[in-house]
Amino acid sequence: MMGIDFHNGGTVMTNWGYKAVRKVLQTFGGAELAQQQSGRITGEPGNPEVATLARRAGAESCVLLKNNNHTLPLDLSAPVALFGRVQKNYFYVGNGSGGDVSAPYSINLVQGLVNAGVQLDSTVLAAYESWCTASVNDPDPGFWGHWPRYYAEMPVKQDWIQAAAKRCQTAVVVIGRSAGEDRENTLKKGSFYLTNKEKALLDAVTTAFQKVVLVLNIGSIMDFAEIDAYGDKISAILLAWQLGMESGNAVADVLTGQVNPSGRLTDTIAKTYADYPAQNFGNKAENRYTEDIFVGYRYFETFAPERVLYPFGYGLSYTDFACKVTKTETKDQTVSVQVQVENTGALPGKQVVQLYACCPCGALGKAAKVLIAFGKTEELAPGKHQTLTLTAPYRHFASFDDSGAAGHKNAWLLEAGDYTFCLGTDVRSAVPCGDLHLADTLVLEQCCQLLAPPADSGFDRLTATEQNGKVTRTYAPVPTATVDLKQEILDHLPPALPVTGNKGFVLADVAEGSVSLDDFVAQLSTTEMELLSRGEGMMNSPLGASGNAGAMAGVNDSLRQKGIPPVITTDGPSGIRLRATCSLLPSGTALACSWNLPLVQDLYAAMGREMVDKGTDVLLAPGMNIHRNPLCGRNFEYFSEDPLVTGKLAAAVVQGLQSAPVSACPKHFACNNQEYNRNHNNSVVSARALREIYLRGFEICIKEAHPKNLMTSYNKINGVWSHYNYQLCTALLREEWGYTGNVMTDWWMRYAASPEFPELRDNGYRVRAQVDVLMPGAKTAISKSAPNDGSLLATLGKPDGITLGELQRTAKNVLRMTLRTKFAGQYKD
Repeated sequence: MMGIDFHNGGTVMTNWGYKAVRKVLQTFGGAELAQQQSGRITGEPGNPEVATLARRAGAESCVLLKNNNHTLPLDLSAPVALFGRVQKNYFYVGNGSGGDVSAPYSINLVQGLVNAGVQLDSTVLAAYESWCTASVNDPDPGFWGHWPRYYAEMPVKQDWIQAAAKRCQTAVVVIGRSAGEDRENTLKKGSFYLTNKEKALLDAVTTAFQKVVLVLNIGSIMDFAEIDAYGDKISAILLAWQLGMESGNAVADVLTGQVNPSGRLTDTIAKTYADYPAQNFGNKAENRYTEDIFVGYRYFETFAPERVLYPFGYGLSYTDFACKVTKTETKDQTVSVQVQVENTGALPGKQVVQLYACCPCGALGKAAKVLIAFGKTEELAPGKHQTLTLTAPYRHFASFDDSGAAGHKNAWLLEAGDYTFCLGTDVRSAVPCGDLHLADTLVLEQCCQLLAPPADSGFDRLTATEQNGKVTRTYAPVPTATVDLKQEILDHLPPALPVTGNKGFVLADVAEGSVSLDDFVAQLSTTEMELLSRGEGMMNSPLGASGNAGAMAGVNDSLRQKGIPPVITTDGPSGIRLRATCSLLPSGTALACSWNLPLVQDLYAAMGREMVDKGTDVLLAPGMNIHRNPLCGRNFEYFSEDPLVTGKLAAAVVQGLQSAPVSACPKHFACNNQEYNRNHNNSVVSARALREIYLRGFEICIKEAHPKNLMTSYNKINGVWSHYNYQLCTALLREEWGYTGNVMTDWWMRYAASPEFPELRDNGYRVRAQVDVLMPGAKTAISKSAPNDGSLLATLGKPDGITLGELQRTAKNVLRMTLRTKFAGQYKD
């Protein structure tokens, strides 16, 4: 959702003073925008069902990166010295619409460890308690945009640390970071890098203590080179993420061994920031995705395996496992692998298994390995085993030929050659378990050219070339667009329904099946349909629970008289953002690291029931953009650098939420991989990279989970804002993927005229693209109402103008979503 943009060319609030911004946020923001950092928030009691699931999911999300000499789990009979102010001033979630939930309580690390029975050294604990609670050291929770954030460490002296080391053998050091919407992480100390005081703390503790556990309370990947430089002086590293209101309990469960860590990385941790392939990042006007399909591990495993510190999929356990493949089969364009996983260690635990495809480099150039399936065991007692069956359609490792180099331009295909399937517990450990030989290229789906960069935006992209068994990096021109978009649109204009005038039908008649949706829409006036194409006009709509993000559908008396109820939206991925207290969940990145789809689905099913209790209909979640670059400020909301993980996790969230009579709303469609200047920035991407990486997760989610709503992104994609992008939102989303739900803008949008139809602009331009609803409905962020701007109906029926059929099509999309959401028990498509 929209925040306050202080960058040049931002929203109407650009260059306002901070006090003015704070006043606006108080007016529109609903729930407090600044998260509470410690202690408890007073208000309604928490939701026990969600709390239990959030704690389980949080614990399964923690990734154990290092554990020398069985440092963990902690020995409950021995005292532990806990260092780092974040023990009290914990980061429970990132910032912005994806995190600022008014939680009923928040468990910090001190509380969690005490609850778990850990004997914390009282002298060290008292020192941090006194220092953190002193008003001069009180952390500023900030306001919108006041991030990325860290909290200055308490100064420590070596003799004080040495005294603690005489009382305790083990020290736990916790370091935290937070980032959020509308800002990026930065290559500065206190953001991507450690501060001088944090390094001084680590220096002192690692010098004095025999065992040092580092807990990282962070939302996304930070620099690990400085941490790695300590070598074995740091005995164990736990990547604890941001786990919502149950953070402290969940992390303590893992540190004490109540829960055996089973989280696995969904990103590659490289040795340095310079090693990441997406260096074309952070530009104001545009970013050219020159790395193309080679994002994350696809790049490292192909070109730079030596630059990886912790590989994709990696994570340790307190026990040991053995995996044995018992069957591999390729049949009906599907590969299936059965694997028996046995716990060969001494403690109960869970294991994640991952199946990769190694494809022939061919004419297109491929990544060395591509994740095609994964699974997680139940908790296995020592000596017990479980057989998992991993299946993947060929489409999961197909390539999209946007150039015609493989002989089938704009087709999904498998090039002729030898394919190897590899099974492991991370991308680096995966070993061959089966193969497939194709004598000829296999075309899986022939498509049309969509979303290619325009001719004046061509660039060279990274690709792989194989010679004599050796793969090298080369660059090749990106294919550019050749489609006549205007003619494409004119050839696909929808027919109009005969207008009948008011027949007295109400929407419940459609839900009951006595009236068709077409007949209901045929009675609507053009004014009523125009109202359906935009929200009510403001955040915190009086039509819904206090603090909501806005209302759509039944936004005026005329529509409500026809039985169209208002549909209430709320942020966001980590919980319901209202003035009332609501459950705060683990971040998207954390949940993805659990690799546990059923658990995530159960968590969001409980959240769906909480939505019903709180009086909201649409949760603006999940966030599912790709982790292209570790500096993106909203990475904590998103799942992974991998599109399969992204799509599968998003589908679990959607299926969970929509098991209740509510709607999910995946976002941001698409390529919202940068926050800086996000309203204007142009993502210039090849059609292949779009199809294989940045849109693939959305495709999986939409086809498997059928979300009722979808939100566009702020940015341009190859020169066209997503909320005006016909090829994205009609040709691909609806005609190719078969989506039949509602598409809304992110909050407010950029106003522009159509290059193909110059008389068509703004809301008319948007409706032609089949982006159905402008949210929250007003033209600017400070409007209190949504007057008709005239852009939609002004050209109705005129040459090249909006047609009645297009207007009716948008009305049907909005009403179909309303029926599926508000009449979920009655309406059948």
